Amino acid sequence: MALDIRTSELKEPVDVAEYLFRRLHEVGVRGVHGVPGDYNLVALDYVPRAGLNWVGNVNELNAGYAADGYARIKGISAVVTTFGVGELSLLNAIAGAYSEFVPIVHIVGTPSTLSQKDGMLLHHTLGNGNFEVFSEMSKNISCAMAKLNDPHEAATLIDNAIRECWVQSRPVYITLPTDMVQKKVEGERLKKPLDLEHPPNQPEKEDYVVDVVLKYLHAAKNPVILVDACAQRHRVLDEVHALIEKSNLPTFVAPMGKGAVDETLPNYGGVYAGDGSNEGVRDRVESSDLILSIGAIKSDFNTAGFTYRISQLSTIDFHSDYVRVKYSEYPGVRMQGVLKKVVAKMGKLNIQPGPTASNNIAHEDKGMSNNEVISHDWLWPRVGQWLQPDDIVITETGTANFGIWETKFPKGVSALSQVLWGSIGYSVGACQGAALAAKETGDRRTVLFVGDGSFELTAQEVSTMIRQGLKPIIFLINNEGYTIERYIHGFDAAYNDIAQWKYTDLIPTFGGTADNSKTYRVKTKREAEDLFNDTEFAAAGKLQFVELFMPKEDAPKALKLTAKASAENNAKQ
Repeated sequence: MALDIRTSELKEPVDVAEYLFRRLHEVGVRGVHGVPGDYNLVALDYVPRAGLNWVGNVNELNAGYAADGYARIKGISAVVTTFGVGELSLLNAIAGAYSEFVPIVHIVGTPSTLSQKDGMLLHHTLGNGNFEVFSEMSKNISCAMAKLNDPHEAATLIDNAIRECWVQSRPVYITLPTDMVQKKVEGERLKKPLDLEHPPNQPEKEDYVVDVVLKYLHAAKNPVILVDACAQRHRVLDEVHALIEKSNLPTFVAPMGKGAVDETLPNYGGVYAGDGSNEGVRDRVESSDLILSIGAIKSDFNTAGFTYRISQLSTIDFHSDYVRVKYSEYPGVRMQGVLKKVVAKMGKLNIQPGPTASNNIAHEDKGMSNNEVISHDWLWPRVGQWLQPDDIVITETGTANFGIWETKFPKGVSALSQVLWGSIGYSVGACQGAALAAKETGDRRTVLFVGDGSFELTAQEVSTMIRQGLKPIIFLINNEGYTIERYIHGFDAAYNDIAQWKYTDLIPTFGGTADNSKTYRVKTKREAEDLFNDTEFAAAGKLQFVELFMPKEDAPKALKLTAKASAENNAKQ
């Protein structure tokens, strides 16, 4: 059993739980997600004492998705579960956050250190006295572990875990036994803020890399910039925009990089995803003799089925912990410092203009007869015309994730998706977290596009949105089942069908009233156009739920292409 630190030895005694939650408040967390359980209940009493708000989710998986969405807007998040049953329900969401570099502090209330030492046969265990088995499951999807079993080291472990979560931009795992919650630690430490900065690159090494980058950049005849997700996750967007604006080079984003770049800039050209690229983009990027690739994640869905045709001999990769110039790699050189110096020393470059992104709807898709069905070719450019500056746009794995490639964003739009991990249902929970973060930071409009199949996995989280007074606009795409799966395999197979719910009836079921919510059912282009032109709808004064009917056989072009490549890859022997 852990020994107490004598209170008389401490200058400012603070309970372990209070210390933990005050540190979270310090780094920007205001809403704590999770589900109560008997091993975390006393710890939860400290949430309001630290100036935090308890969100309270309907289940742990949704809580994890919500914490993910919250972190992508606020920079970091926290979620609390109970030992065993609670933490295991969360693991899918934590794995997704690890995969996609999202910083979440996962706090697990555990049985007392005495119970664990004695191997007691407690509820929520496997009945074998092993209290380490669940933490072992989390080890490979956490960048740091902090087991607060001893008050002498608790504060140090908390500080280290939160710092690693921020710096590595990945989840961390903290256990808080019931008998440690009220143990005392040194509160005077809280007067010194956590150091969340990376150590600077070694100057001589950084300068050498900058000179190598500039040598190739000045020699290039038609260089371009390609921005991806890790530019966002590792907080280098200021440096990226300085590079884009000073260089005036044609700039493109990968699908996971949507929202990383101001798409109103004149040199922004659209989404590059190999064969799934926006019109004119693939030829421009693949004909370039030098690609400045910033924060790339070259996964299958991020490259439209590995259809990138970019040679490493014409690529300079900038990453969080290394820079690669063609085939020469420089480990330990972070991109932030390199990009700053490249911008400062850039000088004149050779510039060949690229394509210009737009939200123009093709002439053949402009039909607006009374019964004209809503198509993906029409919807996504029209969404781009309707979006407002600083919106938060969440898209679900499937049709929405691929459709949004065809949407040019206004300035300041943040885009949330889960292209790499791809857990269906993610977006509903993420919408709750993002909408809460938006409310805390100025009430930005939050817009969700989710398919009917994905929605059915996590629909209950809409009740949390209503309970928390959040006002997202939710577009549910009703196209009768799992569309991306249909295009990969089994288009008419029963396993890709779903139950047809009365979706709009769920809003009052979840606590919605005429004062806090409104529902719509939209079946034609004309009805959708009228809704997009409705100023009250656009004002987002309450939660709004739109059931958008689309043909089962329709899908974005990029989805069809990627699904075909995925099916072929799955079939390889």
